[in-house]
Amino acid sequence: MLDSMIERLVSDLFWLVPVIGLITLGVAWSFYRRVKAADPGSGRMVEVHQAIREGAFAFIRREYMTVAIVLVVLIILLAIFLGWEAALSALVGAALSLLAGLIGMNAATMANVRTARAAEKGIGAALSIAFPAGAVMGLTVVGLNLVGISFLHVLFGHPELITGYGLGASLVALFARFGGGIFTKAADVGADLVGKVEAGIPEDDPRNPAVIADNVGDNVGDVCGMGGDLFESEAEVMVAAMTIGIALTAHMGPRAIVAPVLLFAVGVVASIIGSYAVRIKGDGNVYRAINAGTYITGALAILGGFLLVRYYLSDMSLFWAVLAGPLAGIFVGISSEYYASDEKKPVRQLAESAKTGPATIVIGGLAIGMRSTMIPILITSGAIILAYHFGGLYGVALSAVSMLSISGMTIAVDAYGPVADNAGGIAQMAGMPEDVRKVTDTLDAVGNTTAAITKGFDISAAALTALALFAAYAETANLKLIDMLSPYVIVGMLIGGALPFLFSSQALDAVGRAAAHMIEEVRRQFREIPGLREGKARPEYARCVDISTKAALREMIIPGIIALAAPILTGLILGKEALGGMLGGSLVSGVMLALFLSNAGGAWDNAKKYIESGNHGGKHSPAHAAAVVGDTVGDPCKDTAGPSLNILFKLLEIVALTAAPILFR
Repeated sequence: MLDSMIERLVSDLFWLVPVIGLITLGVAWSFYRRVKAADPGSGRMVEVHQAIREGAFAFIRREYMTVAIVLVVLIILLAIFLGWEAALSALVGAALSLLAGLIGMNAATMANVRTARAAEKGIGAALSIAFPAGAVMGLTVVGLNLVGISFLHVLFGHPELITGYGLGASLVALFARFGGGIFTKAADVGADLVGKVEAGIPEDDPRNPAVIADNVGDNVGDVCGMGGDLFESEAEVMVAAMTIGIALTAHMGPRAIVAPVLLFAVGVVASIIGSYAVRIKGDGNVYRAINAGTYITGALAILGGFLLVRYYLSDMSLFWAVLAGPLAGIFVGISSEYYASDEKKPVRQLAESAKTGPATIVIGGLAIGMRSTMIPILITSGAIILAYHFGGLYGVALSAVSMLSISGMTIAVDAYGPVADNAGGIAQMAGMPEDVRKVTDTLDAVGNTTAAITKGFDISAAALTALALFAAYAETANLKLIDMLSPYVIVGMLIGGALPFLFSSQALDAVGRAAAHMIEEVRRQFREIPGLREGKARPEYARCVDISTKAALREMIIPGIIALAAPILTGLILGKEALGGMLGGSLVSGVMLALFLSNAGGAWDNAKKYIESGNHGGKHSPAHAAAVVGDTVGDPCKDTAGPSLNILFKLLEIVALTAAPILFR
């Protein structure tokens, strides 16, 4: 066995994968040390920072304990029904995803106060702390994924034995995204409605009892949750592509299995180089600097993909499939930015509609969200057709791998935003000079724009990942065709199409219930604590953190059970064709609903920010009050329900793929 393991490690360049993974983790560690070495400030800054950090880790400890209980049950079931290989793979996938989230959140919560301190020197100094903190998360996610999948491939050799790796990552992603999203939006809604609208105090005002919980939520939802989401996508798409590659080994040899992982490693190297390119001098343009890093990463990944296809696979037709993925992701991101940016026509028209009240801005946001689905669907569809034309289902899988290969940079760009947002909150609560808040607001505004782009990218990547998983499921279940006239298939499609709506309703309900408790608590403190409104008394921040924590942990159990059980029950009761229909239905409705919720929420958010910058009466105007209501509606859409759908339709696919060998022997 040892000889065969060594042979697999040395052959076909696969040995490069774990080496690149370890180098990536080393680079992430160097960024972490840079952040840690920065000046953390003193006095009130450190007090606020410690409250945010302690709240974040308190939530993570309780969340991880819940995940551990569910994971133990899952591993036992996998060991019984699918063997110890599937159980070990799931354990490795879950453990590495949990570790990545912990490392990334540790860097983010450490960087917030240091970014605020560096902002006293200017925007370049602040960016030099905030972005490396985001890069720690991004590079840790991709580095650990390369190490994990290398270990399992060398240990087992056959891709079908490591499908549990993606399942374990999916379980963690579901809890991180769904639970973290509930936490952050319950706090955000409570802070906004009572603080901004009722009490008339600024955002991140230390008098607001929910303000610490709101800042904690940025870390557990937007950093840890987002990292878990993309860790899952990366793990699943590599497993799916390797599984599809089995059928091609007859004429391509083992390279068909190894190539997807090598392609991902090429993108990881590109992400490392792109991360070092994000820098500015003095008061340079932050948006331009981040775009430069992103474009350098994309260009190098495409160049590396070309060389891999040309000299490793020796089939240049596959390059067009490799090219289709990143281009589709970029264009979908640009489309999302158009509908969500306050510099574009849709959001400015939406902001103007706030002058006539909350109803019109809510209606306008719904319309923008619905309209925004068409262009991304056409772009993604074009990428799928192009990839399939040149490479079949294997080409589609390579396209998804290529798109996700640059997620080290994508995560870094997304995770930097919450660091900047927290830095602004610390500056406000610590009473730092106004020019410091201007610097952090500039960083935060760029973060909001890049977040809109990366959300579109994430959804497109999730769609291609799910399609690759679907193809792998069909291969494993020996499913050649799906009869669209079969009533079982139609029923499966209807069930699958309804699941994203059920899942989203649970997410929105959960945020609504938690936010109601938060609002009552904030009102109670303003009512019962003498001198709180005047800033003469300290709020009970911990009570608000506890409300969000309990709500998040309580509400995420039932959706998790539904997502895990639905594919198995459908396959057992209706058969593998109906399960295929269910997977297809959930993918179609899930992608559309995710785009709708994310873009509508982004439009509401930036319409509010556009008004706050002095338009249509500015802060404390009737238009601003209406926009805050719109933003409050949009927050759980774009940060809880929408992102959670990425997890749902991928989780359904990976459960079906993992269970197929025992369901349909």
